[in-house]
Amino acid sequence: MPIYTFKNLNTGDEFTTVMSMTEREEYLKANPDIQQQLIAAPAIGDSIKLGLRKPPDSFRDVLREIKKKNSRGLTKSTINTF
Repeated sequence: MPIYTFKNLNTGDEFTTVMSMTEREEYLKANPDIQQQLIAAPAIGDSIKLGLRKPPDSFRDVLREIKKKNSRGLTKSTINTF
């Protein structure tokens, strides 16, 4: 669901909320003092690749097994097991 940032023109307060586009339209009709929707940069990126969190331990175990089985012989596996 999209994240919207609104500004109350009477008080100047800004707030962010998660709602569908249909809910947004209904909300703006029901709240005429919220007449301005602020534009924000979209949150793009994978939180695991960005290093914000690690994958679950069960997935990391699978990666370790793959790395172990592919490290035999002349080449070393370069799989990141986090």
